[in-house]
Amino acid sequence: MPEMGKADTHVHTEYSGVARLGIMKFPESVSTPADQVERARRNGMDVLCITDHDETVGAFKAQEYAKKYDDIEVVVGEEVTTADGEIIGLFLNEKIPDNLSVEETVDIIRSQGGLTIAPHPFSFHVAGLQERIFSLDLDGFEVLNGGHVDSYSNAFAGAVMDKYPGRWAPISGSDGHSVHTVGYNWTEFEGNTAEDFRKAVLQKKTVPAGRPTPVFGELQWSAEVVWGGQKMMYRSMIHRLPDDDEKPLVKKINSLTRLKKATGIICGFAYVVPPACFIATWLSTYYLNINAKKMMKGMDKRLNNIDWILSQQPSDIIKVIT
Repeated sequence: MPEMGKADTHVHTEYSGVARLGIMKFPESVSTPADQVERARRNGMDVLCITDHDETVGAFKAQEYAKKYDDIEVVVGEEVTTADGEIIGLFLNEKIPDNLSVEETVDIIRSQGGLTIAPHPFSFHVAGLQERIFSLDLDGFEVLNGGHVDSYSNAFAGAVMDKYPGRWAPISGSDGHSVHTVGYNWTEFEGNTAEDFRKAVLQKKTVPAGRPTPVFGELQWSAEVVWGGQKMMYRSMIHRLPDDDEKPLVKKINSLTRLKKATGIICGFAYVVPPACFIATWLSTYYLNINAKKMMKGMDKRLNNIDWILSQQPSDIIKVIT
């Protein structure tokens, strides 16, 4: 039996910036590139793809850091925000601009010799490409996204992949925004190098493995980013958070007024002190489960509709699904 390597194809660092949930803003991640490399090594990964939101600085830093090891390689990637949903470019040479059409984004990724992967394509709570994937030049898409604990998103992606075997490479990525949310799932491939992984994707011979991150891991991540954000706001208030043009999170925090920083620190304490964080996690999980059950009811109909979509001319697919 051939040697199988392990790749985490979707990992974030502190260079992913700030997320918004309603009126709340919080860091996407407070994990350093070095943190993610070290955790990937402990988790037995041969290849680590750093895919920060609309940024490649963290990926290049992780790649440089990993050069001192002979048991892991880092692939420079980016999870790019497009006008149509998110897409991942892997094996990049430089940052891809955001907020372009997904077709333009794919062309730019290809111009760098990169791979195109659709993350969480059928998510109902994150910006996935949905049926748009059928009109795009994609190498693969995630059938297992570690951050999606709902019963629908990964299930439907897997059903689409099973219905059209060999059309795309099946991918399993952690979507880890913390060292607490990586290591539960990965993509297997023949060999153990980044080039072996690249060939496996192109040949559609990847094997998705693992399971989504446990809810407790997501709780750890949420507490970590809130606590990390609090510490940064406090350091900024006492003028001990140096400006760093490479870190959108630092720039954002330093631009806040003292009142907003103080308010953020107070609200952060209210969240991380039990039972608030447990209640928030339970509510979000409940919301996902309720909506996933609704989505599951229409899963067969949606799956059958794909045959009709694919029967259209490529130029007409976009008109059909929009």
